[in-house]
Amino acid sequence: MSEIPEIDLEKTKSDIIEFIQSKVNEANSDGIAIGLSGGIDSTLVAYLACEAVGPDNVFGITMPSATTPTEDNIHGSEVAQNLGMDYKQIAIDSILKEYLSLTQLDNNNLAIGNLKARIRMSVLYYYANYKNYLVIGTGNKSEILIGYFTKHGDGACDMEPIGDLYKSEVFKLSEYLNISEEILNKPPRAGLWEGQSDEDEIGMSYDLLDKILYFYTEKDMKNTEIAQKLDISVDDVDMIITKIKRSEHKSKVPESPQKTIL
Repeated sequence: MSEIPEIDLEKTKSDIIEFIQSKVNEANSDGIAIGLSGGIDSTLVAYLACEAVGPDNVFGITMPSATTPTEDNIHGSEVAQNLGMDYKQIAIDSILKEYLSLTQLDNNNLAIGNLKARIRMSVLYYYANYKNYLVIGTGNKSEILIGYFTKHGDGACDMEPIGDLYKSEVFKLSEYLNISEEILNKPPRAGLWEGQSDEDEIGMSYDLLDKILYFYTEKDMKNTEIAQKLDISVDDVDMIITKIKRSEHKSKVPESPQKTIL
């Protein structure tokens, strides 16, 4: 078998909705704040959040920068409007410019991209604190496992409702919920710099990534077994395993040394 087992889409939807409701209730929160990128992950989470607590209790923010594709910005706003949730658009370029003028460092795509993600999360948490809302995360299992997120940026949140769904499963659940084909058919991208795409950065398609992750993390298969089963090079498998190991720190509470008692 070279495929990930099919999930029960209706049960998965129901479980995620119940999960969101329980987290909001546990925290005595009044609702949910979400960053809307116009991509498939945040769109799916917005749909589920609105069904869980009602659109009147979900607040979305689109936070474009100069490198945000125009259609992503439009889609983010359209999702909020279609769902009937309150939303606001805040362009982050002026905030970013202030940071960069203070540091006076040479431009670095990765560093600036991560800074954008952290600015967005700071804005999102400001509104969440003001409204007594929880920040809902939009990370999926594929990206979490390989650390394809910004630590203290899009990786910072109060819950990750689709965090156990591989990217391929995110697409299947989104299709099941009749999410717009325009959003479904767009190439996944964070828009953190010009021409950026997720699959180019990762080094392979999400479909292949998900299969490697499934066999490695859930079936405990060795790199050579995975390569043979998927008819790919061992180097491709090792690249993903390395990403998993190098990014483990991103999902852990910062460690402290043990004190010594006299």
